[in-house]
Amino acid sequence: MDEINYKDPKMECVENEKCPMCQKDTLTLYETEQDVPHFGKIFIFGMQCKDAECNYKQNDVESEKASDPCKIEFTTTNAKDMQVRVVKSSEATIKIPTLRMSVEPGIASDGYVSNVEGLLQRFKKIVEAERDTADEPEVKKKAKNLLKKLWKIECGDEPVKIVIEDPSGNSAIISEKAVISKLKVSKK
Repeated sequence: MDEINYKDPKMECVENEKCPMCQKDTLTLYETEQDVPHFGKIFIFGMQCKDAECNYKQNDVESEKASDPCKIEFTTTNAKDMQVRVVKSSEATIKIPTLRMSVEPGIASDGYVSNVEGLLQRFKKIVEAERDTADEPEVKKKAKNLLKKLWKIECGDEPVKIVIEDPSGNSAIISEKAVISKLKVSKK
């Protein structure tokens, strides 16, 4: 979803809207639907500012069918598992417990459709940025060790458990190995 194909005949676009960040009429709103095998129809929608200085963007994914809050657990065991499809809504938290890594939703959280490898690449970019900007040698060393572990996982040499917790129920890991349970949502 990083590259938007505005020429897709199934994509509905509205261009030249006011951007909420830069207030220029450079925002494109888009929506499309996609049929994800073994999951069903999803709607992908978002917005992207074409102003080079602003470049604001926001994406989300929503399932056609209403779902209950869910927790999805998936353990990779080989390189083939890297191709397993992942649907992540903007409300979902992703955790990799053995690496003590997690990404929690925030105001600018994106929803996306990817695969396990793409999901790990997102974590990898965060760790690489930390490695490249850290001043403390111990932080750099920790980041390098995490990158080595992520490489082994991507190669299928080391298993890892991925957990998605989604109060909206719009996320999924499309595999028979995925374990889905009801997520207990605390009321605030």
